[in-house]
Amino acid sequence: MAPTRLRARADYESLVDKYDTFLFDCDGVIWTGSTVIPGAPAALDLLRRRGKRLVFVTNNSAKSRQDYVQKFARLGIQAEADEIFSSAYATAVYLRDVVRFDTAKKAYVVGGSGVRHELEAVGISATGHADSALPIDLDSIRDVRADPDVGAVVCGLDYDISYRKLATAHVNLAENRDCLFIATNDDRTLPGGRYMYPGSGSLLQVLVHSTQRKPLVMGKPNAPMMECILQRFHLDPARTCMVGDRLDTDILFGISGGLSTLCVLSGVADEASILAPDAPQATYYTASLGDLAALAA
Repeated sequence: MAPTRLRARADYESLVDKYDTFLFDCDGVIWTGSTVIPGAPAALDLLRRRGKRLVFVTNNSAKSRQDYVQKFARLGIQAEADEIFSSAYATAVYLRDVVRFDTAKKAYVVGGSGVRHELEAVGISATGHADSALPIDLDSIRDVRADPDVGAVVCGLDYDISYRKLATAHVNLAENRDCLFIATNDDRTLPGGRYMYPGSGSLLQVLVHSTQRKPLVMGKPNAPMMECILQRFHLDPARTCMVGDRLDTDILFGISGGLSTLCVLSGVADEASILAPDAPQATYYTASLGDLAALAA
């Protein structure tokens, strides 16, 4: 069934009335980079006044939940840490609650500070962040060895990626088959305004290829992220709508979890891609989250 285009005020009233909970992707839906999307704060305020539960779901693991709270505040948007579900936080929760990770072990992180902070917040020691600054060559690489205390290698978006980090992650995964291999997400690209740049999934492929191991991927559209969210918030999928701008992550994530979906045209997807017969079929689509703000007029 083709997605329904929301146009009239009655369309938006029906959408708001039908769902108790809205899950939101962030970049491309609420903001683009450091710029808020017009009308998005008013739309979120409207949903709160209508008694809706809001959950912000992002694959970007570079920031911690507290970092995101601060970003929301800078953009004039109310958000609490408990409402934010990043792929970094999902990874930490999964290791703690599902894997029951041995906290005598540590996680080697190829990723940003967001991953490290979320792991440490649940009692898991994280290492690897200092390795970007260490030089390496053909002679010194022989000093890179597997660490028996590393129980997991966690990969996310890493703006400071280095050969030493990749080599250290590789030897831990290759030499210890019991070492867990977890990716916060596998997004192929990262939107950056005018251009798309390599995403964490592209960096991840170096280790997939070198170790011939397949990671457990936490982020959208994969099942572990949805399972963590449904369990954490006790959601009814039939009364929940996922709002996003990417068909291959946000919309597929919602569909796979049995949710309704709303795709916005303010980010990656355009109308042609949304209506393509082989694309994940969103339930609804609209130009922007800001369109909902018209209900307050």
